[in-house]
Amino acid sequence: MTDLIEGARAGATARHGEQAGPLDVTIVLPCYNEQDHVLLELERISKAMENSPFSYELMVIDDKSTDGTLAVLREAQPRFPHMRLVAFQRNGGSGTARRIGTAEARGGIVVWTDADMTYPNERIPEFVQYLLDNPDTDQVVGARTREQGTYKFLRVPAKWTIRKIAEQLAGTRIPDLNSGLRAFRREVALPYLRLLPPGFSCVTTITMSFLSNQHTVDYLPIDYAKRAGTSKFHFVRDAYRYILQVLRMVMYFNPIKVLMPVALTLLAIGTAKAIFDVIRYAIVVHAWFHVTTNAVLLVVSGLIIASVALLADLIVRSRGD
Repeated sequence: MTDLIEGARAGATARHGEQAGPLDVTIVLPCYNEQDHVLLELERISKAMENSPFSYELMVIDDKSTDGTLAVLREAQPRFPHMRLVAFQRNGGSGTARRIGTAEARGGIVVWTDADMTYPNERIPEFVQYLLDNPDTDQVVGARTREQGTYKFLRVPAKWTIRKIAEQLAGTRIPDLNSGLRAFRREVALPYLRLLPPGFSCVTTITMSFLSNQHTVDYLPIDYAKRAGTSKFHFVRDAYRYILQVLRMVMYFNPIKVLMPVALTLLAIGTAKAIFDVIRYAIVVHAWFHVTTNAVLLVVSGLIIASVALLADLIVRSRGD
């Protein structure tokens, strides 16, 4: 990954020398095979930001597209003086693009969005203004009011289930767990960048990282359009990754919330089974204090998991990050 990062930094430095100072906003826009509509997205974002009072840079990251996306971006670059073009030397995934873009951003507020025409990017200034008007809020997320993706009949119940699991673990309501449109304070997000996975679940990760570490996350309702081009979403693989990432984030910040309910459930079932065994064998075969192996295994498993939960919590609290 080192060569990818160094290439990104070199490209950013070479192409953005005219805006070397700090800015209000950095918009990170990963692009992978978006040649047919990326210019429309650039025009929409640039127009919205030009009509706003914010200084900004539009960091467009070509994730080693296999079509003509990079050529289109290079040809269009003179038309967009605020565009900062970064070309990856190999495909790193949208999470990698967002992580490097955030790390290299010069804006105090970072906006993540997509280049597939699905999100209302003309509303980006509204998200930035929301953070400025609400200093106690560290991240504002665009909560989609409807699902327009592929495999809709599968995505809707699956995403609802994953979101409910995340809400239970995070202890708060999450209207949209994996929205691709969000704005957050860069300095707050920096410690969590190393946790971001390379794929789509990076948006879930940044949400859970903020919530699990007691940062305020607010939501603004947004429309969600049918995407342009071909979707890169794979239902089974990406749903599995979303679930794992939710569990990983909560385990990282609050492992007791995941492990202790499992431990207490096993202990309760094991204890009940042991009491049932004692009574049953005392009545049926007149055996005194006879407990089956299953009950012992349940109790021991519960004790082991509870011990791991307490040890993990101790590690988290002594980690110092």
